[in-house]
Amino acid sequence: MDVETERDFVSFVEARSHVLFRTALTLTGDRHQAEDLLQMVLAKALRRWKHIHGSPEAYLRKAMYRQQVSWWRRAGHGRELSTDRIPDNRAVPDPTARLDLHLALQDSLRRLAPKHRAVLVLRYLEDVPDNEIAQLLGCKPATVRSQIARALSRLRTLCPDLDSLAVKEARR
Repeated sequence: MDVETERDFVSFVEARSHVLFRTALTLTGDRHQAEDLLQMVLAKALRRWKHIHGSPEAYLRKAMYRQQVSWWRRAGHGRELSTDRIPDNRAVPDPTARLDLHLALQDSLRRLAPKHRAVLVLRYLEDVPDNEIAQLLGCKPATVRSQIARALSRLRTLCPDLDSLAVKEARR
């Protein structure tokens, strides 16, 4: 690899790695897995950096989504365990309620299946249309919509306080 290409890659990673890491963290739900995912994708991209034209960030995001999908399909993908524990609900509002909701939502997102977490990230965090999500994940748009519906249903079950927050936000 020539010096200029390497310098270009390093400057891109320095400027955009925090944003890419946020996406990886949201996809995996685990800091260590997110670091592994981002590192793996960046290592692969480094070898092809000369050939990545247009938007390298979009290329890397797509590579992360695809790598995450390939991890699901591995035999040991069931590393996450669901639990019957539901976060405590407080009857009296307190100043830390929003933080409690944030932590409960974070825990609930971690407990979602990786494919459900991925479609939610793509749809609601990245604002990607269903057709593009289907293309990224290698499925049909109808499958994407059904996965989003199942993921939201599961999320509402795991974090029932979300509905009360949505009602409050709608009133504002």
